[in-house]
Amino acid sequence: MSAALFAFFSCCSLLGTQTSVTHTDRLTECTEIYLLGFVFWGGTGILSSQPEENPHWWNANMVFIPYCSSDVWSGASSKSEKNEYAFMGALIIQEVIKELVGKGLSTAKVLLLAGSSAGGTGVLLNVDRVAEQLEEMGYQGIQVRGLADSGWFLDNKQYRRTDCIDTITCAPTEAIRRGIRYWNGVVPERCKLQFKEGEEWNCFFGYKIYPTLRCPVFVVQWLFDEAQLTVDNVHLTGQPVQEGQWLYIQNLGRELRNTLKDVTASFAPACLSHEIITRNHWTDIQVKGTSLPRALHCWDRSLHESNKNGKAPLKGCPIHLIDSCPWPHCNPSCPTIRDQFTGQEMNVIQFLMHMGFDVQKMAQQQGLEPSKLLGMLSSGN
Repeated sequence: MSAALFAFFSCCSLLGTQTSVTHTDRLTECTEIYLLGFVFWGGTGILSSQPEENPHWWNANMVFIPYCSSDVWSGASSKSEKNEYAFMGALIIQEVIKELVGKGLSTAKVLLLAGSSAGGTGVLLNVDRVAEQLEEMGYQGIQVRGLADSGWFLDNKQYRRTDCIDTITCAPTEAIRRGIRYWNGVVPERCKLQFKEGEEWNCFFGYKIYPTLRCPVFVVQWLFDEAQLTVDNVHLTGQPVQEGQWLYIQNLGRELRNTLKDVTASFAPACLSHEIITRNHWTDIQVKGTSLPRALHCWDRSLHESNKNGKAPLKGCPIHLIDSCPWPHCNPSCPTIRDQFTGQEMNVIQFLMHMGFDVQKMAQQQGLEPSKLLGMLSSGN
């Protein structure tokens, strides 16, 4: 493990309420199971051992940590007479790191914590804590970094407010408020100090915690994330989209884009999807002509060079890549959309028309002729 080590936080959903840890023995179970991860979960995307699929890190040492705590990797609540369930995500990570030190992590130069969805949020919540843990254990030479995929959520107003019955209907802020109390959630001290007592839930939102982080983090986020749209009560099910919904979706993309403007390393395609780094098509997605693996390679090199020489990021090697086009799937490299009824592939124009969008009205909003708008959509400009 002398070169680099991946620790990948797996996930189920934003709040991960599909499962619950019913006894504290699951802490041991989770720390044991990760070593067998690839027996039952074949590595794809950034976890692939094939250089064609994972050109930069195919030969890195990788550890897959299953999500069995349902607490966005933040919990520190054990089972008791009062609490029927245990939520120990933060403690699981600590135990995994302790065990990995004895299995070669102690000689590693770089530890990259990566995760998707709830795992992506978990990276933001834990990257500094893991660095501090290793420092306290005497391993100051290990560079700890984070890669957060599809875990950068907004605490925005829902398109239509509904009663908070479950994680799907709850507004993002209310869901986290309730969850952090239930899980006894742990957030980084530097972020916690930015908010009043009882408002630590703010640290679950990327744009609020990111400025407080000491470790370098690369943020990967679809501008039109399906999980964000779901919690915002925007459901693109093939029914015609109302004008208010369409304006809401466009505004969501603008809001998310604005929260990423000061993120040093980011990759944000204007696509409608969720999660990317573990997909086998992750090499195909591009922003401004640069693929995600290329951007991550540039980021890795820039960190190496800055640590070595104290210089700025390398020229011609971009690491801040955010789409500027305003609609879902206006980037031609976006993942394929299929008609949910026929299974047939759709291009962006077919998709927009399928959703009931009025191209003439869209053109009018942008001050364009309809023919010019269609040409732009076809080319992805």
